[in-house]
Amino acid sequence: MGIDDVVGKGKQFLEQHKDEIEKNLKSEKAEDVSDKVLDAAAEFVKKVAPDSVDAKVDEVRDNVDRRIGNE
Repeated sequence: MGIDDVVGKGKQFLEQHKDEIEKNLKSEKAEDVSDKVLDAAAEFVKKVAPDSVDAKVDEVRDNVDRRIGNE
């Protein structure tokens, strides 16, 4: 099985389970997990990047958060 086969099977799986995946991405559990991951990632970037980018980091974090979970 080559990489094209694996990618094809992945696409097929996503298409077959699209509704269930969408439902789970909009769940309360996804919201909780995504908030923790996004907060940790944003804090890490703020520690290693100049303070001048903090507002942009928060903006990006909030944009991603709106697309995952139920808030």
